[in-house]
Amino acid sequence: MRIHRTDLFKDDYKNLPKVVQEKFDKKIMLFVENIRHPSLRVKKMKGHKNRWEASIDMFYRFTFEIHKDHYLLRRIGPHDDVLKKP
Repeated sequence: MRIHRTDLFKDDYKNLPKVVQEKFDKKIMLFVENIRHPSLRVKKMKGHKNRWEASIDMFYRFTFEIHKDHYLLRRIGPHDDVLKKP
């Protein structure tokens, strides 16, 4: 499945510490191979019709939508920041 990124996601990613960017780059490979990989801890976000979150580590998350032919990465950053504006 293809991956698309919102402009907000791209900006968020640029502002992450380099070490978190590197962790995400590894996680996105797992995500593409198997969205249900246990280390991603994917779960549906409450109060949103088609919004999901996945873990990069204990402090950083990314949010996404699932569409027929692609995933849309919406936001990435610290847990609390991402969940306030997914």
